[in-house]
Amino acid sequence: MDENKLALSIHEQQRIMWGAAGLLVGALVIGSYQSASMLACVHAEASVATSTKVSRESVMERKNSLPARRSAQTASGRISYVEQGTGPVALFVHGVLLNSHLWRHQLADLCNIRRCIAVDLLAHGDTEIAPDQDVSVTANAKMLNEFLNALDIDRVDLVGNDSGGGIAQIFAASYPQRVRSLTLTDCDTHDNWPPEAFKPFLAMAAAGGLRTTLETMLSDKSVFRSPQALGPAYEHPDRLSDDSIEQYLRPFVRTEQRTHDLKRFLAAFDNKHTLAIEARLKRLKAPTLIVWGTDDVYFDVKWSHWLADNIPGARRRVELNGARIFFPEERWEEFDRELRAHWQTAK
Repeated sequence: MDENKLALSIHEQQRIMWGAAGLLVGALVIGSYQSASMLACVHAEASVATSTKVSRESVMERKNSLPARRSAQTASGRISYVEQGTGPVALFVHGVLLNSHLWRHQLADLCNIRRCIAVDLLAHGDTEIAPDQDVSVTANAKMLNEFLNALDIDRVDLVGNDSGGGIAQIFAASYPQRVRSLTLTDCDTHDNWPPEAFKPFLAMAAAGGLRTTLETMLSDKSVFRSPQALGPAYEHPDRLSDDSIEQYLRPFVRTEQRTHDLKRFLAAFDNKHTLAIEARLKRLKAPTLIVWGTDDVYFDVKWSHWLADNIPGARRRVELNGARIFFPEERWEEFDRELRAHWQTAK
């Protein structure tokens, strides 16, 4: 592995400041929006058609290539997910404050080679859970195992980002037989979390300001995109759409209970969860791809080296120059090319 080291400093502009009304607005972690055609796979299929006659099979293939919102009942709750495509299953795991919407470009672009499934984690998106149940990252890894059982899925190509990457590591270390391949992007690793730039947001939530902050971000989306809040999480924060902000944050304020569930998820942030599986992670043989943005203010690129050095199955480590934490949606074309190549060689 290359040892080109890049030191990143945490900018003071990431600190969350209390406003006149006591509102703490800070380093929220939300995905940016880039429009993609959800019919990409349909067009790909149509391009190879040799007849104007549409068979029943081709109609079904076309239908299956459109994204579908579904849910699966598990012991951890009714898990909401979006799936698209057919073939071997690829399971995508988002991070804190996001949901399955993060992976919309991967689903649309990769559905011709995988049955792509993007879940909503516990306390996120449309997933429904019981009040006060465990929503820690370890509980989420356990939920993924239950989820695959409910869908009768044996093995997956696992992809994780941010806290979803930490959950993916816990899942892979705990259920290695279910992981055909692993891909990790900028994420919780070893003892690197919660990151310093996110700690003010955690403090705000613990102090009782979470719902007001979320509602303010939803009512004034320019605040959400500002340098004091979301801006430094993206290469191009101005491209973050109102629709994506709505899709990410609106579920958290549907009810007081949903806001409370998110608060509990945040309160459970503790690197003891990733430290607990470290010995097993160091025995993981699943073919592993590591892709990291060099300008991430949350997770320094040095952690991509740590993962590459400590996971025996690591095959390739890639740096995306200038990329920030949510490059899977900002730089999705580059990332998807890496995924395609990785899955091809991981057979």
